[in-house]
Amino acid sequence: MLVVFALILLALVLFATEWFPIDVTAILLMVLLMVLEPWTQITPREGISGFANPATITVLAMLILSTGVNRTGIVQLIGRKMAAFAGADRRKQLAATVGITGPVSGVVNNTPVVAILVPVINDLAHNGKTSPSKLLMPLSFASMLGGTLTLIGTSTNILASDIAAQIGAESPELGLHAFGMFEFTKLGVLVFAVGAIYLMTVGVRLLPERIPADEDLVEEYAIQEYLADVVVPANSPLIGQTVEEALGDDELDIDVLQLIRYGERFSGPLARKEIRESDTLRLRTNRETLEQIMDAEGLRLTGGPQSEGDLHPGEEEPVLVEVVIPSGSFLVGETLASSTFRQRYDANVLAFRTRGDVVRDRFEDIRIRVGDTLLVQAPPDSLTRLVENEDFIVAHEFDEVSYRSEKIPFAAAIIAGVVALPALNILPIVVSALAGVVAMVFSGVLKPTELYSSVEWNVIFLLAGVIPLGSALQQTGAAALLGDAVASTATFLPALGVLWVFYIATGLLTSVISNNASVVLMIPVAASAAQSIGANAFAFVLAVTFAASTAFMTPVGYQTNLFVYGPGGYKFSDFIRVGAPLQMLLSVVTVLGIAFFWGVHP
Repeated sequence: MLVVFALILLALVLFATEWFPIDVTAILLMVLLMVLEPWTQITPREGISGFANPATITVLAMLILSTGVNRTGIVQLIGRKMAAFAGADRRKQLAATVGITGPVSGVVNNTPVVAILVPVINDLAHNGKTSPSKLLMPLSFASMLGGTLTLIGTSTNILASDIAAQIGAESPELGLHAFGMFEFTKLGVLVFAVGAIYLMTVGVRLLPERIPADEDLVEEYAIQEYLADVVVPANSPLIGQTVEEALGDDELDIDVLQLIRYGERFSGPLARKEIRESDTLRLRTNRETLEQIMDAEGLRLTGGPQSEGDLHPGEEEPVLVEVVIPSGSFLVGETLASSTFRQRYDANVLAFRTRGDVVRDRFEDIRIRVGDTLLVQAPPDSLTRLVENEDFIVAHEFDEVSYRSEKIPFAAAIIAGVVALPALNILPIVVSALAGVVAMVFSGVLKPTELYSSVEWNVIFLLAGVIPLGSALQQTGAAALLGDAVASTATFLPALGVLWVFYIATGLLTSVISNNASVVLMIPVAASAAQSIGANAFAFVLAVTFAASTAFMTPVGYQTNLFVYGPGGYKFSDFIRVGAPLQMLLSVVTVLGIAFFWGVHP
């Protein structure tokens, strides 16, 4: 037990600090559990069993199915109808954001739903003269609330269902079983309704306007001081050199964004463009470097752009966009210097937003993390390629992106079948989900080559890595020991109070580590505690599941929060201000709802 507790402590530290990607941490734990088999009682076969676990396979299949739905453009279509309905009315905008995102997240994995809707909501806010800060956090929160509506709303529910089934098989007296497709929907509807009312009333007042409604990206990122136009005079040594030869030294931290020659603008790629007399170069650099280069090369400052309109006058399509880095992107763990991002997309990065801080220069060597946001300038065709690449979430909608809209009926029918077959007890969820994947390929919704790129492999490795940790907790008696410790609170708390303690503990744990890791650690403990005090184990498992699925208090507690962190211009404290009251409210609503629908005692 001491060895298992030490591994759990190591897991908590590594998950919270992100010294390694969370999927790498999970695999490290899996390896340590097998290496320390005499103490952990996890054999190699049990150690790697997470890869063949029904929960892992179901999540993998659901990720592919979600991609198939995305390829048809149905979520974008719903989003555009939502924007047309809302117009410039702020209350309608918020109601549409919450009202559409929640139900859709109940049947399509909520993480890709938010990734798709970020640009839709961002544009809706700007076009309707509303601060994006007022809509993007509600978008993320609504997706989490919607994830509680059905078994397939989030990977957390699927994993919790499988763990409950395993514990139920080993300890039949607990009465635990795999969740039905709509088994907890009535509680999910209650939680969603209360959460939606909170967001529409209290939440909207607590949300700050971090990004003013009428600000463009140049003003939002305050990069005016880092943009300058310089003219090349007749005596400058730069004449005759290419842009790369003249200003391509990485030590200088200068990007040439545009070359203007006799009124004609050249935006890229500029590396091999020869500099001539009277050319105007638009630069991104800091004032110190600018003064240094002007003195050395005899350049003359003529001002600089103060807004997006100045940056690219007359352009119909935006050439300046925010790009959010999702999990699974090739940029995660890389730096701009070590990646091929610039070369691949002919793109210049003008600013870098990481965990709420904006970096405007010397960001080449910053290691990129999930949720970081890049302010990118690139030609329209490059931006379209960025939009179509699942390595990025571009926070602006582009009309050029093509969808398989003719396949919408097939995708809708397949998802309906995947939901209905397990609900009617005709097929297990893992079988219906895999059958849905095959159906999507046969119907042309997805191409066979897209199956592998559709899977967020870091999520799969995370699940496979942490599942054996739950087994070790049970087999060594560590879960029973922790369960008895928590159960001791029953001497001064009623069973309902102990249930609330588990909800709060799981919510706090999920705020610093992965939601999936939280249910792996907490469900065995909750089941043991319920057994110790003679309470309804299903009620305790459900409380842990709902708490792990609704982690509002930090941007790192749930992946969808990271997706809106940058585009919303939020600070870490904003999530605490808006999320903590919601989490406390839902702790009461969820616990009372469980007691009402299922009872705390068997």
